[in-house]
Amino acid sequence: MEILKLRTKIDESGYLNLNIPTQLAAGDVNIVVVLNPVSLEGKQQPNYDFSDLVGRLTWRGDAVGVQRNLRDEW
Repeated sequence: MEILKLRTKIDESGYLNLNIPTQLAAGDVNIVVVLNPVSLEGKQQPNYDFSDLVGRLTWRGDAVGVQRNLRDEW
């Protein structure tokens, strides 16, 4: 068994051509192919979508006073 990792291109007609020399004996083999599209270097997809967590809180009370009390506890 051999595990290969390589980066290649898909041609204009949508075909992926693999010409890989191996050290396996001639005969039937099972092949597993995982295609993982390569993203552009400058444009990364965000990993998480936090849009459902976005919101607004209303503060009741003196925010500055609470901050001062927290600092005084240190």
